[in-house]
Amino acid sequence: MVTVVTQQPWGEVPGQGTVHLWRVESPQVKVEILTLGATLRSVLCRGRDQEWADVVLGYPDLQGYLSDKRYVGAVVGRVANRIAKGCFVLDGKEYQLDINNGPNALHGGLVGFNKAVWKALPVEGGVQLSHTSPDGDQGYPGEVEVTLTYLLQGETLSAEYEAKSTKNTPVNLTNHSYFNLAGQNADNVYDHEVSISAECYLPMDNTSIPTGEIRAVEGTPFDLRRPVFLGPRLKMVPEPGFDHNFCLCSRDEPWAERPAARVCHPPSGRVLEVSTSQPGVQFYTANYLDGSITGKDGVTYGKHCSFCLETQNWPDAINQTSFPNCVLHPGELYRHVTRYTFTTC
Repeated sequence: MVTVVTQQPWGEVPGQGTVHLWRVESPQVKVEILTLGATLRSVLCRGRDQEWADVVLGYPDLQGYLSDKRYVGAVVGRVANRIAKGCFVLDGKEYQLDINNGPNALHGGLVGFNKAVWKALPVEGGVQLSHTSPDGDQGYPGEVEVTLTYLLQGETLSAEYEAKSTKNTPVNLTNHSYFNLAGQNADNVYDHEVSISAECYLPMDNTSIPTGEIRAVEGTPFDLRRPVFLGPRLKMVPEPGFDHNFCLCSRDEPWAERPAARVCHPPSGRVLEVSTSQPGVQFYTANYLDGSITGKDGVTYGKHCSFCLETQNWPDAINQTSFPNCVLHPGELYRHVTRYTFTTC
């Protein structure tokens, strides 16, 4: 099964150099990856009628990504999701991060991994990207070296993450792609059918920080263990929509890849299945897109136009001892894998 890998320059970032666009293509799926933010710029797959569609949101040019504030398609870190009040204590020392989401820190800080130009090398079936985050970057301790390898095998795109640190530091990496299986130009995802393999989810306070409770999905609108259509289900969850962590395993379960989610778009027949070794997945229904973003093909992206499946550790784990550990120690290797499989029903 042949996977073709090519690349070309795509623009310049002042002070950081050239951004390259990598194309990784199999007979079933075609992917574009930017070295800015290790971003998935496009993912093309076929529907039941064999017609291709680009199923991830993105921008037509580099300037869109440079000014982006919604993490469209990017890898986020050093710590994905929110840290309460941007503050944590590690080894007896208090660290204060920049506040960039209400009272909290979000997705690594004001200049997170999504704004870095990553180095890139071709590998068999894909591309390997790397980035070094210096000691003190955005307030975090330790120099962290990150490697992300995107591999495409037939209908499956794998994202394999590794990281090492010179000091104890929290690390939690994810990709923040916005998907719409009808195509990135579709108005909403109300006709998508979703299931998530989670027995529990994390309730949140009014600033989107987990309360510490691990609540069973049974008998709640968050029970997605069997497929449900998003339109009706969004009317049952609190406004503005889903932006919650679903617990794929408990704190002490060993490292293992497991099914996370399946989304089907019955009109086109496109299906996305996600598996991961991460302990959680943040399911987000683009609640805060408001039509102010103009993306590829001149499309404006509005509320509920897409969904994210951000495979990651549980939010605010650095401050919540009952959550899975998120601290990377010197000499240890952080690693996880997430796979996106595009098929039809």
